[in-house]
Amino acid sequence: MSLIKKVVFVAKDDSIQELKSLLESMIEASRAEDGCELYNIYQMRDRPNTFIVIESWESEEALKGHQNSPHYIHYKGNYQKYTADKYSDELLSLG
Repeated sequence: MSLIKKVVFVAKDDSIQELKSLLESMIEASRAEDGCELYNIYQMRDRPNTFIVIESWESEEALKGHQNSPHYIHYKGNYQKYTADKYSDELLSLG
C-alpha cells in the first residue's frame, strides 16, 4: 500500500525565493529514488509564500530510504531558517 503525504510550508516573508529554491532542489533527486511514485511541489497562486509537496512512496522502506538520502538530509538541515510554519498530513487514496 502506498504512503501518500501532503507537506505544507509557509515561507518567512523575506525568504520565499530561498525556500522555493531549496524545495525545487528536491524534485529530480526524489523522483529518481527507488520507490518514489509521485513527487510534486506547488506554489499557491494567491499566497506565494505557501508551498505544498505531494509525495507518494510505494512502502515505508522507500520513504525511510528517501529520508536518509543526501538531498533530504541537506533539505532537513536548511529549511527551518526559511520557514515560518510547516505541517504534514498522511493521505488515503479513495480510488
